[in-house]
Amino acid sequence: MYFYPTMAMSKKSNKKVTKAQNAERTTKSGVQALAQPVSKTSLLSPKAHKILLFLLALVLYANTLTHDYTQDDAIVIYDNMFTQKGLAGIPGILGNDTFYGFFKEEGKAKLVTGGRYRPFTQLMFALEWQLFGRAPMVGHLINVLLYGFLGIMLYKLLVLMLLGQNKAGKKEKKIRLLVFATCLLYIAHPIHTEAVANIKGRDEIMTMLGAIIALWASLKAYHNKAGKWNIVALVSFFIALMSKENAITFLAVVPLMYLLFKKLSLINSLKQLWPFVVSTVLFLIIRTAVLGADFGGASMELMNNPFLKLSGNSWVAFSGAEKLATIFFTLGKYVWLLIFPHPLCHDYYPRAVEIMQFGDWQVIASVVLYLAMLGAAFFFWSRDKLISFGILFFIITLSIISNIVFPIGTNMSERFMFMPSLGILLVLARLLTKYVASEKVVYALLGVVVLGYSFKTITRNTVWKDDFTLFTTDVKTNTRSAKLLNAAGGALTTEAAKLSAGPEKTKMLETAIGYLTEATQIHPTYRNAYLLLGNANYYLERYEASIAQLDKAIRLYPNFEDAKRNLPIILRDAGKYYGQQKNDIATSEKHLTRSYELNPNDGETLRLLGIVSGIKGAHDQAIFYFEKALKINPQVAVSYVNLGTAYQNKGDAVRAAEYYNKAKEIDPKALDHMQGK
Repeated sequence: MYFYPTMAMSKKSNKKVTKAQNAERTTKSGVQALAQPVSKTSLLSPKAHKILLFLLALVLYANTLTHDYTQDDAIVIYDNMFTQKGLAGIPGILGNDTFYGFFKEEGKAKLVTGGRYRPFTQLMFALEWQLFGRAPMVGHLINVLLYGFLGIMLYKLLVLMLLGQNKAGKKEKKIRLLVFATCLLYIAHPIHTEAVANIKGRDEIMTMLGAIIALWASLKAYHNKAGKWNIVALVSFFIALMSKENAITFLAVVPLMYLLFKKLSLINSLKQLWPFVVSTVLFLIIRTAVLGADFGGASMELMNNPFLKLSGNSWVAFSGAEKLATIFFTLGKYVWLLIFPHPLCHDYYPRAVEIMQFGDWQVIASVVLYLAMLGAAFFFWSRDKLISFGILFFIITLSIISNIVFPIGTNMSERFMFMPSLGILLVLARLLTKYVASEKVVYALLGVVVLGYSFKTITRNTVWKDDFTLFTTDVKTNTRSAKLLNAAGGALTTEAAKLSAGPEKTKMLETAIGYLTEATQIHPTYRNAYLLLGNANYYLERYEASIAQLDKAIRLYPNFEDAKRNLPIILRDAGKYYGQQKNDIATSEKHLTRSYELNPNDGETLRLLGIVSGIKGAHDQAIFYFEKALKINPQVAVSYVNLGTAYQNKGDAVRAAEYYNKAKEIDPKALDHMQGK
């Protein structure tokens, strides 16, 4: 007789078997696994999370695909002699400072302290140039795809960091929601537009992506006891370092992660660092071989050192208190922009951030904020590891661009938050998912924030259309940045030069002059601003003002080649203007003579000097200038006519006829105007 167990007995039996099986399912780290799938009540599956993150990146930055190159793209892409050679430029990229291919001369490449060695993304640009030529759409598309992939890798890293190889039922569901919230906030955050919408910002993307993959691979190696993953970590971290030096801060992030989430001792946590250390040593060896061991001192030029102030006629360094107070102000501003990203601007050069004192309330608030953050990091060390990790990740990765470790050449920049922002957003996501019990409410609140961030991101992207749009928009946000005022003035002057004379051109030039004048008031020794002021006044035919600005630029910087090249041209055209338009021969001759002294081989200046001499009755002098003009360009018919006229006026009809005939040989109609035709 067969005995059939009741349903209740069957369930009890199965439950026992399940417990026995689960008791055997122990991970290599000693944590029992429950091996349960994500609860079906979860609104979104892990796969859906990753797909949505990638799609969100595409949607948010789709409007950048039709944009041109902007901002620093010239330095590393379209005006870099190595990038423009395509694959043939690889030796130059690997063997020089990143800026050398743009400046094309020794010395200028290290205008920023310590130089810059970031060859990996420039190699990517060179390959793109080889395959597609000048194609900003390709560059923008690659940035967007990489950003979407970064969102996926962030998700995978945080899940592995917080859950390990295990599945934990409801715990897994909560953690995946936390991870998804963090990644959503990260991908949507408007402060990242500078890194993604600007093609050159790929160095930020690749640095973060390489570091995140390296961290993920290190965890894979730890959980699986598989050495191949450490090799992946080594290579990925090397790519991160070769993209931008600030990846080096992960040497502190790695042991922090193992201490907090894997409960390793400090010694065992440090042992996990070896792939990162090997990559760092290799990178530093290469960097030192290319750039040398000199990391530079503080520059005494305001546009490369924001911690300078004018004392009399000389630039001097901030006091220690002024410098530290100003730094703390910017550190507080970073946190504010991460929470409330408005208004945004690509430029924070002097004096977008004024000289601050420890008596300023913003500085006091920032100091209190950072002390509170440090206190919270230690308070939550054993109470809420996520909060501790997020705060310390932010501070660690912020340190290298804070101006405290070493000068970075500017007060602050939104792109510098591309890496540290993850820490703050992780804390915000943790607070949201911890104190809001309902998953639906979490998604609703998250949706409101992400929607707001997304709107800001999409609208902010439009500003990155081209240099003109970027500069002329952001100058209205940061009205005290000399560099931005100069850039906006230059962009307006360039565009105005393309227009015919009229109200629109005049208005653009007047606006440019206003910006450039403000730039020189902020930075009284700003040579490029004086050059552009000279150009803008030139286009308005304000020759005396134009000449005065260029004279000032050259007086400040005697070897300023751009000003020395422009000045004789402006003097020549001023001479022509006073002679033809004002009938002021004396002023005309003064400017033409000075132009000739600066550039004695300009044919037009010689021609005009000959005419002025002829008007004055100095025919021998006129002949001298016309003959010299002919030596420079013997194929200009009008020069022979002018020389013939000079001899005619001198009373030498034979020589006059000789030159008239030569003029007719070149151009049979050369003498028509003399015959009233």
